[in-house]
Amino acid sequence: MPVFLRTRDTQMLATACMLPFLIVTQAIAAAPESTFPSRIDALIEARLKDFSTHASPICTDAAFLRRVTLDLTASIPTAAKTRAFLKDTAPSQEKRSRVVTELLASPQHATRMQYLLDWLLMERRSSENVASAQWQKYLRASAVANKPWDELTREILADDGGDAKTRARARFYLDREFDLTVVTRDVSRIFLGVDLECAQCHDHPAVTAYKQQHYHGIKAFLDRSFLFTDSKSKRKSLGEKAEGDVTFTSAFDETKGKTAPRILELPELVDPKDTLKQYITKPAKNVRSVPRYSRRRQLGEAMTVAENQDFRLNIANRLWAVMMGRGLVEPLDLRHAANPPSHPELLSLLGDALHQHKYDMRWFLGQLAHTRAYQRSSVTRPDSATVANRHYAVGLLKPLGPEQYAWATMEATGFLEKVRIDARASLAAAAKKAAAKKGSKKKAPKAKTAATPPNPPTLADIEAAVRKTVAPHVKTFVTQFAAQGGQKTTFSATAPQALFLTNGALLREWLKPAGANLLARVSKLDDSQAVAEELYIRILNRLPTESEQKEVAIYMELPGKRVDVLGELAWALLLSAEFRFNH
Repeated sequence: MPVFLRTRDTQMLATACMLPFLIVTQAIAAAPESTFPSRIDALIEARLKDFSTHASPICTDAAFLRRVTLDLTASIPTAAKTRAFLKDTAPSQEKRSRVVTELLASPQHATRMQYLLDWLLMERRSSENVASAQWQKYLRASAVANKPWDELTREILADDGGDAKTRARARFYLDREFDLTVVTRDVSRIFLGVDLECAQCHDHPAVTAYKQQHYHGIKAFLDRSFLFTDSKSKRKSLGEKAEGDVTFTSAFDETKGKTAPRILELPELVDPKDTLKQYITKPAKNVRSVPRYSRRRQLGEAMTVAENQDFRLNIANRLWAVMMGRGLVEPLDLRHAANPPSHPELLSLLGDALHQHKYDMRWFLGQLAHTRAYQRSSVTRPDSATVANRHYAVGLLKPLGPEQYAWATMEATGFLEKVRIDARASLAAAAKKAAAKKGSKKKAPKAKTAATPPNPPTLADIEAAVRKTVAPHVKTFVTQFAAQGGQKTTFSATAPQALFLTNGALLREWLKPAGANLLARVSKLDDSQAVAEELYIRILNRLPTESEQKEVAIYMELPGKRVDVLGELAWALLLSAEFRFNH
């Protein structure tokens, strides 16, 4: 067995970002509003004495393109885009800035945000009371419109599921069965970055900053609401009472307390006068009561007020973790005085910037992509690994999320290219048929004129058709690789995952030569160097090193059918650590 298969994971990971391309300078190009990325880098680099002695250089163009495409679009770049980017003679800083702009404007970015928001908000829960398709449609529309995080928060926390037009927004509550304990905890974790679960019955025993009144202050927004099931349709929604206050007793010393709705240490909200026991729809048997004044509807408003800095710090930390591989606060939902950010001034800067830019997540992610911190190589300097990882002096390895893994694998094998070709042809044929049908309904013209050609399918139309076709495959990867729970930055592989990759029929099917897919292309190449280049460009989005070219040549000399040998080469690269991680 050649060295290639015995040591491929170690070799590939070690050589990531070490190609013989020109390494760009530390001074990354000025992006739009370039002072913000530079301020980020200044705070990072000032935090560690002798930062430059530990910092990795800026990564290669190939590594940057793969990294940013995965982070902003949930897939790897196509072979054509990879080749064009590497051949582009423009200054590296200029073309990096250009590709960030292109990716953020693409339909694929909306897909990435749809996946990310679903993961963050629903934490891999199954759809029980709200159809997944409705929820995904809502998230995608929000991502396409670049809906701000604070607006999204207000919509989700206010909706009761009673209106069919907006019911999808209520999935946050309804698919948690509106269990008050679960919902109160998840509101505090997901929107504030604090886990108050252990402060339900007493002040938190380990985190002095988390008080019992904090838990019950959030619960007070929700306590009057209840899960209502329509007796005829069996459809669930939220009803609400117009009265009821929250009291609590400490399990430690039996101290009693009472609280109106409040967000942590912010002032309590006082119900407006003359709203007690006032209803739009009064309580009755099999009737969903609707009060004149809803405490629950105030939760989103209270959460997003300017005075609530926890809201902005939480989402800044979560988006930073998406791009950088680790939060400034870890775990992401356990921020408190005894677990401060690794870079406090930086987190404040990020939170304030998001607030000032009206929680524009697209803008924020683009700005992070322009920083030196984001663009550093994932290869550490000798003896600097520990300190570099802790201080963002190296590009942290990030495991591909299930959706990223699915799209990347489909792109690498050429399966996605076939789907795109088929989608384009199908849409064009449908447009032609529709145009012909429309023309046949018109009265015959007096003079013969040229027929108006049908409009070609748009990129958005093609991508929508592609998403519909591959949705079952993405779901398969989610089933195999998604861990229960919310946004995390840790990774652990399992035996079923390994078996799915090594013995699964899906991956093997995509590796069969067909049409113009990966195996069909490389099977037509006689030169081992050309084979190596095609495999590495399409799977790892970079050119092979000289040693890797030699390994491919050696492997191709092994006995057996040529297509089987090439299939094993492709399979080995797809199972490598370099492919499994975003480096």
